Amino acid sequence: MGLIEVKNITKRFDDKIVLDNISLSIDEGDIFGLIGPNGAGKSTLIKIMTGLWDSNDGEVIIDGYNIKEEPLKIKEKIGLVPQEIALFDNISAYDNLEFFGYLYGLKGKELKKRIKEVLELIGLEEKREEKVEKFSGGMKRRLNIACAILHQPRILIMDEPTVGIDPQSRNLIFEFIKKINREKSTTVIYTSHYMEEVEMLCNNIFIIDLVQEVAYGSKKTIKSMISNNDRILLEVLDYKGEMLLAIKSLTGINECIEEKGLIKLLVDKNNFRLEPLLKVIEKHNGKVKSINFEEPSLEEVFLALTGKDLRD
Repeated sequence: MGLIEVKNITKRFDDKIVLDNISLSIDEGDIFGLIGPNGAGKSTLIKIMTGLWDSNDGEVIIDGYNIKEEPLKIKEKIGLVPQEIALFDNISAYDNLEFFGYLYGLKGKELKKRIKEVLELIGLEEKREEKVEKFSGGMKRRLNIACAILHQPRILIMDEPTVGIDPQSRNLIFEFIKKINREKSTTVIYTSHYMEEVEMLCNNIFIIDLVQEVAYGSKKTIKSMISNNDRILLEVLDYKGEMLLAIKSLTGINECIEEKGLIKLLVDKNNFRLEPLLKVIEKHNGKVKSINFEEPSLEEVFLALTGKDLRD
């Protein structure tokens, strides 16, 4: 049983279904990606998992507690970084953290210690006395994260945390996520419609579209759902057209294209063997400069499974 168990969650607003029988399990210490286009139901699921909204059917169990029966016990374990920035603009970064610390029941030396730690962690210690209204969008996002981790939650839920921010803040957030997961074993749930972010950060993934599950599992499992094909990029010196024709005739080669000096192969991983390919290249007096194997990207997987781009 995982740290978080979502079982058959359905949510309706009047006659409109916004989540349709969603189930998933998240292990402690995982970085779990919840991905889908805007309006797919990601934020609705997060609100149900944190007790902000009730579901019509199903249940959420976190660390053995049912969210409907013991919401306070669960909320103690969760830090939430909402999609909309939740800060007071007219006071300083330090005062914002102090306010949220009081809400968590922190005070005195312990609160001061935690504030110092989180400001250092998100790289805003030099801006502690500056009013939030002067912050960039990226700095506000980072302060929002600091507010969510003051009470050292076991679970950190981040709902679209990089929307509209600069590349530097984006990279700082990524490094923070890896650090808190590695050093504190914090379980992170990361929602995004930027597939490349999830591909870089997350171990296991739930893809949602049109309020339903599209795919669920490890990155490798999800990628294997769409094809047995891998891509190979070959950089070969002194090759000629006859070599390409010979490569195309090899068992397991489904496609062979030359583009900008690279030979791009689409191969059936069940039938392809590298040795015959290298022999063909050698026979035609070619010299392999580099060879790289590539899996399909999560963006390509989403397109294959849903028939549309993630940002449609």
